[in-house]
Amino acid sequence: MNTTSTTLAPLFTFLEYSLTTAQTTFDKLPGSAVVLRYVKSSHQNDPGRTLLELILFLFAIRTLLQSRTRADRNGKHFIQFSDKEIDELVDEWTPEPLETPLTPDEASDLAAVPVIVGPNGPKPKLASTGKTATNLASFNFAGLAGNEHIKQRAIETLRKYGLGSCGPPGFYGTLDVHMDLEHDIADFLGTEAAILYSQGFSTISSVIPAFCKRGDIIVADRAVNFAIQKGIQISRSTVRWYNHNDLNSLEEVLNNIDKERKKRRGPLTRRFIITEGIFQKDGAMVDLPKLIELKYKYKYRLILDESYSFGVVGRTGRGLTELYNVPASKVDMLLGSCAIGLASCGGFCAGSQIVVDHQRINGPSFVFSASMPALLAVGASEGINIMRNTPSIFEALQENVRAARAILDRIDCITIPSHPASPVIHIYVRPQPAAGGLLSASVSTSSHVSASVHHVTFPSAKEAMKQAEYEAEERLLQEVVEDCLAQGVIVTRAKRLKGQEISEARPSIRLALTAALTKKETEKAVGVLKSALVKVLSKRR
Repeated sequence: MNTTSTTLAPLFTFLEYSLTTAQTTFDKLPGSAVVLRYVKSSHQNDPGRTLLELILFLFAIRTLLQSRTRADRNGKHFIQFSDKEIDELVDEWTPEPLETPLTPDEASDLAAVPVIVGPNGPKPKLASTGKTATNLASFNFAGLAGNEHIKQRAIETLRKYGLGSCGPPGFYGTLDVHMDLEHDIADFLGTEAAILYSQGFSTISSVIPAFCKRGDIIVADRAVNFAIQKGIQISRSTVRWYNHNDLNSLEEVLNNIDKERKKRRGPLTRRFIITEGIFQKDGAMVDLPKLIELKYKYKYRLILDESYSFGVVGRTGRGLTELYNVPASKVDMLLGSCAIGLASCGGFCAGSQIVVDHQRINGPSFVFSASMPALLAVGASEGINIMRNTPSIFEALQENVRAARAILDRIDCITIPSHPASPVIHIYVRPQPAAGGLLSASVSTSSHVSASVHHVTFPSAKEAMKQAEYEAEERLLQEVVEDCLAQGVIVTRAKRLKGQEISEARPSIRLALTAALTKKETEKAVGVLKSALVKVLSKRR
């Protein structure tokens, strides 16, 4: 034993000297202390990770040292073609189409889109007939489109500033009128600050990923609009869905998340509730006071998209916060559309100063998109002034809503899911008893799909029947739209991105009422729609 130890002693001495020399040399390298501290921390927390990183490091060295390709450099295994053969193969090759051709129904829908001559408004002129028509399709709730005062201010701004901003807000695209509009929005809503986005669709789809990251939890309504869906998808957060506009379902989901976290003893993460004020898909309205109560009870942040309620409901058009008398400061991120509510373009996010400042650095659309033209910013500011000083606009709007619902609610062959105070009114075809409610069942089922599913397939005979019924309803509703147009009333089917949304909404006719029409004009136009509905839907019998 002593003989063996004596024999190995020089080897041990050499190894000790080598390790000491290597450590001394490593310590002299710049940044070696940081690397050593990282390795020690990594090994302490997860030894398996250290081993994996060592293997990857050795693999990288091996890859760099070996030949970059092992292909046969002589080319003896390659097929050699003559120039003539290459030309023949090229001539025979037929590229796949970029997209499948339009179906007859899709081509018909595209051809049926009415073209407006001149400015849009409550009574635009149609290119097909040269006659004016009553417009119940455009989002002109407060009647600001075509307002002469706004038009004059826009012309003055155009002469002073020119047309485009020629740059994103952070790169010399911010003008004083943009800052004025942000101040006007924040002051109008009662928040600390607001930030402008130049595209309405990009507003919510930029705000969500600016705050929600991988590992965070998002609890969202199943029927949120497509822009919210894209924002959630981009964020890569963990998503939990609750039943459409069902706050009991929301509380159940929040409670289950809390139980799961306590069971796993997991760390607290950032958590968000995302929903709409008035839903784009069906005109339903969320119960904001109850939503605020749940937000505080379970300690979540609330992102509320008021694209279809700002400039629409409330005594002066401030949206759900004014309608329900809830301070806007209780909503962490309050989003709205300048394009819809103010007849301008783009959107905004209002909230605390910290929330707004964070987006100026991390909001994708704010950072990379050119800011809105100055004339549209001034037009939006003037729209806020009009709404602030003329609350009678929204009294007239609600009067038109009540007049329209009084007519539509008496029609037996339709159902209306929209809130009674919503000027966005969706009209569904009432399912026939013989059909067994297949379409309703299919829509209900599709609304519970996973967040990772972005298309709907119809593999079975039963599903094919649902799809056939869906298409039949679309054709019936399109007949109603065309019949109304022939009588001088513009209405539209709600347009969807088939196969791209996480849930398929039912086919519907969507009305957008406006304060720019009188009560009699609204009743007359809705009466035309009623006659068309009764006429077309009676064919099913």
